[in-house]
This record gives sequence, structure tokens and C-alpha cells, in this order.
Amino acid sequence: MANDIGQDKKKPSPTQVGEGFFKVDVGGRYYNINAQVDTIQALLATLPDPGVPTPPPAGRVAARRAHQLQRRLTDADRGAIIAAYEAGSSDKHLAVEWQLAKASVLTILRTGGANIREQRRLSDDEVNYAITRYHDGESLQRIGEHLGVAHTTIRTALERRGVPRRDTHGQPR
Repeated sequence: MANDIGQDKKKPSPTQVGEGFFKVDVGGRYYNINAQVDTIQALLATLPDPGVPTPPPAGRVAARRAHQLQRRLTDADRGAIIAAYEAGSSDKHLAVEWQLAKASVLTILRTGGANIREQRRLSDDEVNYAITRYHDGESLQRIGEHLGVAHTTIRTALERRGVPRRDTHGQPR
């Protein structure tokens, strides 16, 4: 009787319940997981075989959208984009209308031989005016509206001149 403490307790023995699954009683005689294991086994039996590919859902056509522009747009579509741009539509408007990226529209225009319009640049007087208005507390949006350009154009011009930005409350960043 060297160490008979715990000798009278029966040690749990694992029993195999499925391929790679063992049932082990870890909670003692008051813990019974048989019902839970049976439920899990029933659920596992309903799952499809992982080695077999799943068929597409019934009633739906598995249509894949072509990512490359030459597969998505016909020559007529490209011609319509070029004609609309040359008639005065902006590249941004065409990108939204045709659900393309602006860079994709520009690629179509360049490969189609269209003359790409230059973006409006601010003159030195306009930039100086914007800096003065910005220092006076005017927002980038209002300055842009007054000069007829986007607020990002004003922000870029100010950054190029080294003007420190401020937050929406007028505090320096």
C-alpha cells in the first residue's frame, strides 16, 4: 500500500466513436456527454463528403463577371465612351455611368486615340488668393466653390506651398 490514494477510482478510458473521434469521460461519474456526442455524430452524418465538389445552387446560373476590359466592353461600348468624352462628358462622369474605374476610362480613351483634356490648374494669383482666404478662416470647400474647383484641388495647392492645415474647428493639426 505504497500509494493507494485514488486507487479505488476507475480511470476514464477513451472509446472510439468515429474516425478520429474519441469519447473521454473528463467530468467524472456525474458528467454525461453521451447525448451531446450522439447529436454531434448525427450532424456530422448529414454533412456532405468534403472530397466531392459541391454543385451550384439550384435555380441560379453561375455567371462570372469578366474582369478584363477587353472581355467586358464591346468595340461599340468603347466607341460610345470615346464619343461621349469628346462631346464634353468628364472622365469621372463616364466612370460612374459605365461602372468603371476612372483609370479604366482613361485607358480606353488613350487606346482609342482621344485627346485627354488637361485638368484645370490654379494660377499663382488664384493660389495666393486661396492662401489668404484660408488664413482668414475660410473652408477649403468655400474657396473651391468660389474658384470653381474641388476642395481637394485647393488642399493640394496649399500643401504644395507648405501651408499648414487645420482641423474642422480651426485648430492647427
